[in-house]
Amino acid sequence: MSVREMRATLEEVHSATRVSVSRRRFDWSVIIKQLVLLLAAFTVLFPAYFMVITPLKTQEAYSLSKLGFPTQIYLGNFETALRGGRFFLWFGNSIILSVGAVALSTLVAAMGAFATSRMNFRGRNLLLSLISSLMVIPPVVMLIPLFLLLTRIKMTSTYPGAILVYAGLLAPFSVYLLNNFFRTIPHEIIESALMDGASPLDILFRIMLPLSAPALMTLITVNMLWVWNDLLIALVLLPEDSMRTLMVGITVFGSRYNADVPVSMAGMLMASVPIFLIYLFGQRYFIRGLVAGAIKG
Repeated sequence: MSVREMRATLEEVHSATRVSVSRRRFDWSVIIKQLVLLLAAFTVLFPAYFMVITPLKTQEAYSLSKLGFPTQIYLGNFETALRGGRFFLWFGNSIILSVGAVALSTLVAAMGAFATSRMNFRGRNLLLSLISSLMVIPPVVMLIPLFLLLTRIKMTSTYPGAILVYAGLLAPFSVYLLNNFFRTIPHEIIESALMDGASPLDILFRIMLPLSAPALMTLITVNMLWVWNDLLIALVLLPEDSMRTLMVGITVFGSRYNADVPVSMAGMLMASVPIFLIYLFGQRYFIRGLVAGAIKG
């Protein structure tokens, strides 16, 4: 073997060694990422597993095995939870607040986003910046002033007062999201509609909103989940027992049955079903809205 051939062979061996080492390093990085993802999945799924299996046990079976799967399915905890709580009343209250607040905030946000994205007027960018800056203020900071305001105008313990508060808190994020999506719609479509004699409201409701359906459904899903899961605002603004939302009612119910964990978990599981259905319904729109926004942006 000549010197040139030996040198070429050594270079091939050295190159193969480097590739093997790099692959080994890459494999380690993949393993670490998979472990992190598994840990995250376990952290998310374990509470759900505990909440699902616990109501299917009797109190005695739960005392013997808290994490094990029940050997015999027991549904009496759900009956006890339904008799001990006013779930259907709380469910109806949550529906009224969620639908009312999301509908009002979406309508106002659509008009605001259309004005700040398609209309030219002095101070437009400043107005949009002020609206967007409200997103960094925690709702709990504004809760006391809002409560005092509603007390002064005698709208505490009323659905319209709570709906107005929720809609106002949802508006900044809603305007910001729809504004960004409206900007991606081609100007030629708007100009053609104006030439055909369409009014601004016609353009908004017949062109902008239908073309923004993925973003609109994403917004509705996110806002609906936020209002449905809220506890503090509903607890402060609607203190009467007959006006409690599902989250407030289930919290009071859980404290009442604190010693009986299976019954308490049965109530929490029933309270989680509507949230799951809302997300399941809006999931495809949510993903489609994110993808559409990423592609158009």
